[in-house]
Amino acid sequence: MSVTVKDVEHIARLAKLEFTSAEKERLTHEMNDILGHMETLNRLDTSNVEPLSHVIDLQNVFRPDELRPSLPTADALKNAPDSTEEHFRVPKVIGGEKQA
Repeated sequence: MSVTVKDVEHIARLAKLEFTSAEKERLTHEMNDILGHMETLNRLDTSNVEPLSHVIDLQNVFRPDELRPSLPTADALKNAPDSTEEHFRVPKVIGGEKQA
């Protein structure tokens, strides 16, 4: 199978892209190179290769879900620019007028 400039123009039209004549020629060459590599891969004997969903074994990388003490409220709020005794105070960002 070979890609022609007409094929590149068709693909460009479907993708709503515009290319110069030089770009179309370059893309035609690059797509044909890619297809050439695919043909090389298709010639390989893969009859004894098991299909894989992933190349490497996957493992859970999350820590165990265990109950642990949390950061005390006072420590969490000590560097906050504005807070109450128990909460962070932030500017209103939804609705209302902008405040200076």
